[in-house]
Amino acid sequence: MKRNLLAVAVAAALLPLSAGATTGYFQHGYGIMSKGMGGVGIALPQDSLAAATNPAGMAWVGNRVDGGLDWFAPNRSAEIAGNGAGLNGTYDGNGRKSFLVPEFGFNRMVSPNLALGVSVFGNGGMNTYYQSNPFRAFGSSNPGGVDLMQLFVSPTAAYKVGNHSFGASLNIAYQQFAAQGLEAFRAQSASPNEVTNRGRDSSSGLGIRVGWTGQVTPNVTLGATYQTKTRMSKFDKYKGLFAEQGGFDIPENYGVGVAFKATPALTIAADVERINYADVKSVGNTVNCLFVGACQLGASNGAGFGWRNSTVYKIGLAYAVSPTLTLRTGYATLRQPIPASQTFFNILAPGVVEDHLTFGATWRTSKQGELSFSYMYAFEKKVNGSGSISAGFGGGEANLRMKQTALGVGFGWKY
Repeated sequence: MKRNLLAVAVAAALLPLSAGATTGYFQHGYGIMSKGMGGVGIALPQDSLAAATNPAGMAWVGNRVDGGLDWFAPNRSAEIAGNGAGLNGTYDGNGRKSFLVPEFGFNRMVSPNLALGVSVFGNGGMNTYYQSNPFRAFGSSNPGGVDLMQLFVSPTAAYKVGNHSFGASLNIAYQQFAAQGLEAFRAQSASPNEVTNRGRDSSSGLGIRVGWTGQVTPNVTLGATYQTKTRMSKFDKYKGLFAEQGGFDIPENYGVGVAFKATPALTIAADVERINYADVKSVGNTVNCLFVGACQLGASNGAGFGWRNSTVYKIGLAYAVSPTLTLRTGYATLRQPIPASQTFFNILAPGVVEDHLTFGATWRTSKQGELSFSYMYAFEKKVNGSGSISAGFGGGEANLRMKQTALGVGFGWKY
């Protein structure tokens, strides 16, 4: 049995990566049950994907294995107006319209207090494919766009002490990136031959996530979690695009949560999460220095996407209609990470959605089996540029627009 479960975990880790993100390029939640509740999970572990949010939660979910698959459909576009270099127009970035996002978790209580498990999950969302390239007037080829995907395999240990648990995960991270149609930016690069059209490149790294969960009263559970910045190896094929000669670390993030059992049937949970995008140079450095000749793409302190840090607020409800049926709903919101002055370069990565409404359900198919569903809609958000295109690129403004839909299904097995 253990050997078979290990084989499933390895197979899940080798599945093709897919893009899926709603809070910048992080997912709004991990695990189909969490996704149906607005992504809450810091103080409410529900399955063996709990370690993706708070590793301490694995001490509470028991012996189980979980698998899930999200169908994710982002709708992204850009508009350029008032430009004197022939860039004006509306551009559709949906060359690929939908993605499949797999996830997998396994947990085992090796003693009444000690849990060992693994969670496999992904991030993405920096994905665009413009058949008509917005940068074509400056010599860029068609199509244009980028594709970033991240995979995490997180072996986890969690230990319960009375009504409290403490956990730690080793995040084994792997990411892939590709860019095409960015010839217009070669002149601003320290390595002009490593900016675009280099195929897929990959990088890897290690990070740590730690967490605490405490049942402070019979009806109230609190939680806290922290993930270090994950230092990743360089994207050598794109050392002329990303700051620090191809650097693209995964940002530090942390959060707190509460879960309240309002009635025997109704649970209310809320999380607050902070994602420090701005502390990763290739993500947080602004592009403005390029236009005044103060920096170059790919340099040690080179230009980036100009993303600011984000704080995400989540609330979710779960109601047990019967011993075999639980219904869920939730809401997540944030201030999207792209300032109005940074919209031009972010035509490549218009991660601007803010408000997410979710629904979900779990049907207990047997004493051991569970079938879960989730639905997420991220409302359309438009960010109008302000001083976003320099005179060297013809001036004017770049405006970004995005909305998203996701539908997930998952199966859990208690053993």
